[in-house]
Amino acid sequence: MTLSPLQERSIAHATARINIWEGAVRSGKTVASLLRWLTYVAQAPPGALIVTGRTLDSIARNVFMPMQDPALFGPAAGLVRYTRGAPTGEILGRPVEVIGASDAKAEAKLRGMTAAGAYVDEATVLPEAYWTQLLARLSVPGAKLFATTNPDSPRHWLRQKYLLRADVLNLRSWRFRLEDNPALDPAYVEALRREYVGLWHRRMILGEWVAAEGAVYDMLDEARHVVDHIPGGVLLWLVGVDYGTTNPTHAVLVGVADGALYVADEWRWDSRSAHRQLTDVEISARLREWLARSPAAGAPVRVVVDPSAASLRVQLHRDGVRTHPADNDVIGGIRTVSSLLAVGALRIHRRCAHLLDELAGYSWDDRAAERGEDAPLKADDHGPDALRYAVHTTRALWRAHVPALVTGAV
Repeated sequence: MTLSPLQERSIAHATARINIWEGAVRSGKTVASLLRWLTYVAQAPPGALIVTGRTLDSIARNVFMPMQDPALFGPAAGLVRYTRGAPTGEILGRPVEVIGASDAKAEAKLRGMTAAGAYVDEATVLPEAYWTQLLARLSVPGAKLFATTNPDSPRHWLRQKYLLRADVLNLRSWRFRLEDNPALDPAYVEALRREYVGLWHRRMILGEWVAAEGAVYDMLDEARHVVDHIPGGVLLWLVGVDYGTTNPTHAVLVGVADGALYVADEWRWDSRSAHRQLTDVEISARLREWLARSPAAGAPVRVVVDPSAASLRVQLHRDGVRTHPADNDVIGGIRTVSSLLAVGALRIHRRCAHLLDELAGYSWDDRAAERGEDAPLKADDHGPDALRYAVHTTRALWRAHVPALVTGAV
């Protein structure tokens, strides 16, 4: 494995109490940080060692799988043991605690620990309270923390309270760009640059800490993304349902064909404009009637429903419709939809007027940005939410059929 000069420098000089590798996706920061982590584990003082990230699945994928790759880490890979989902693992003969931190309550998992070292995957997605508690647990003399992250809002707590205060903290950081990874094929780099647009391009490709502002889907172009026909030979039909009582209930039908995703139809009930709310029984009946008349009539359909709509899922199940709870990772879902739009692999039939109207007006929340958070405005978002549910939740099913996406970022 050939290392870039920046990778070599970061490994050699990551001797502070807090060491952070930040920057673009696929830029080599993870390999460099893991090499430094392995050398630290080999000589770490007695005490608990912690590997942490947002979920146990992301830790397995982003940390342990690379460390177990002999092409990257040679003989040391054989001394890394971990079973996906387990609370502990082993690195170079040392036991390690593996902790998922999806919310602020996760900091309770750290209570009572006396830690000698920690590796943090994607620091910006962790709760600040958890990060603070983790640093407090690193009380063994000489204890060190090693972390990776992509850029986020310029007002994110990690940047404001740590990266910008490196001169007064025992902290070192290194900013990586795509060109800092010598292993990347130029064609792959070009594909990455195409897939990430707008906010995501500036953060994930250029490595900039920038705020979310303006239109969420500013790459939406009627000439490129709105169509009058859906191709035949659909390989997979998907339905996303955003559930509302006083707000609209919105469903979209998405077909996978000809290397792209096509929003073929929509169904919507707005109780305010209709001056009448539908019961779950009525919504189920109308959804089934709509599907029976839709381009997917008679074909198997994967139905993904708003995770908060437990009662509707129960009713649909009683009516013979198998459903799946939607993945409600808002930012991840927006990034998936954005990447598809960027490469022209998501197209919307002109008949989906409500969805097109809402996508055009879907905007970032300026007040959330001031708090260092990424969040779209919660207004006129029912179609975009339904689309996000359908596309992001099922990405493992359709990804192989969309050749324009080559990175696995979606």
